[in-house]
Amino acid sequence: MSDKKLAGLWMDTEKAIVVKNHDAQNAFKFFLCSPVKAEIQHGNSSENAGNNAERTNRVKFFKEIEHLLTNSQEVYITGPGTIQEELKNYLHETAQFKNLKITLDTAQKMSEEQVLETVKDFYNA
Repeated sequence: MSDKKLAGLWMDTEKAIVVKNHDAQNAFKFFLCSPVKAEIQHGNSSENAGNNAERTNRVKFFKEIEHLLTNSQEVYITGPGTIQEELKNYLHETAQFKNLKITLDTAQKMSEEQVLETVKDFYNA
């Protein structure tokens, strides 16, 4: 088992399932964190208001994920669509994660157990 602080997550535009092998101090076995749910904006007065609300909610969603990834040395991100790329860019624009090694992948919907197994397989844990 590596003593590196590793994390992995499956995400789409609505939720993220985060798996990591560390708490604030120590690296140990992989465990599931509580899923992070994105706030979805419905019914806006204008397209502009809708876009602004969506952008604000996306940043809030990424910040919650970022909080769970604090102290990680490597991150594996998978899921459908392009949201993983957006998160990678967001993290690399954040000073704390500027040099973080991030690996992107694609995957359809997964259960929490499947995410846990996929991340463990990725890191050979």
